[in-house]
Amino acid sequence: MIQFQCDYSEGAHPRILERLVRTNLEQTVGYGEDPYCEAAREAVRKACGREDVDVHFLVGGTQANATVISSVLKPYQGVICAHTGHINVHETGAIEHSGHKVLAIEAQDGLLSAEAVRAAVVAHYEEDGPEHTVQPGMVYISFSSEVGTVYSKSQLQALNEVCREFGLPLFIDGARMGYGLASEGCDVTLQDIVSYADVFYLGGTKQGALFGEAVVIVNDALKKDFRYFIKQNGGMLAKGRLLGIQFLTLFEDGLYFELSRHAVEQAMRIRHVFKERGYSFLVDSPSNQQFPILDNQTLHRLSEKFRFSIWQKVDDGHTAVRFCTSWATKPEAVDALEAML
Repeated sequence: MIQFQCDYSEGAHPRILERLVRTNLEQTVGYGEDPYCEAAREAVRKACGREDVDVHFLVGGTQANATVISSVLKPYQGVICAHTGHINVHETGAIEHSGHKVLAIEAQDGLLSAEAVRAAVVAHYEEDGPEHTVQPGMVYISFSSEVGTVYSKSQLQALNEVCREFGLPLFIDGARMGYGLASEGCDVTLQDIVSYADVFYLGGTKQGALFGEAVVIVNDALKKDFRYFIKQNGGMLAKGRLLGIQFLTLFEDGLYFELSRHAVEQAMRIRHVFKERGYSFLVDSPSNQQFPILDNQTLHRLSEKFRFSIWQKVDDGHTAVRFCTSWATKPEAVDALEAML
């Protein structure tokens, strides 16, 4: 069975494993205060083009989202996100479990617009007694989105402006940040992300690491005492160097972006394979997630050799599925898909 179900089917890039083995018996202090974590922070800062950002390493995406959001919001506030946003559909109510409401609003192809955010905030304050409902306290987006789409620089700038207008921190979920930045036609750089976001993270779990996410805090007002929130949310790994070694390896010489480009190249091959055979798509995704619409016969036939995600039923005879590539997707896997089609 060839796996296209997700972008974390494989373990980790061999250079990470080699470094973990080589440093295995070294003794270091714990909880992310070791030399490897500090070197990794510097490597991330260099990639971001900013020395004044705080960098923290957490284990996984849901943990990072819940920790960041709970650290920002006041008890009576919620977080605005797209109705398809990861925190709304795929995290088992983790944000609500922390005591905060997800304020999901409509979005086009997974992308939240500045106009929709402004309308939601204005509607709240125009209510008769807004204090009776949850106050919007921050905005959450994903780059790339849950359906593989990617914000343009102008869209991010517009979101930044509306967030500044209403005093709402902008949080960017970057579980697939590298794949978004490497996507076809993307005009956004990591430096742009730093300019427009108050806080974001760089995903490792889906992008070549065994596990881990690097939270980057840009806004000085959000930096104080963040380590307390990490600890309280169970995110302070005792053997913190395991995270530092992985992110140092990914960011010290551009490996992170090299692996991202590989995944997107294979995804574009998959898109071409389906398009040239007349298949349509649920959404036009330029990143590592592709959503072809399959007839039932093709769906059954491909399922015999390939594993992919069943995404959305289109009608009685057709289903949208997701083919997801990763940093480790072999070109031969795409060749096999093309041959079967």
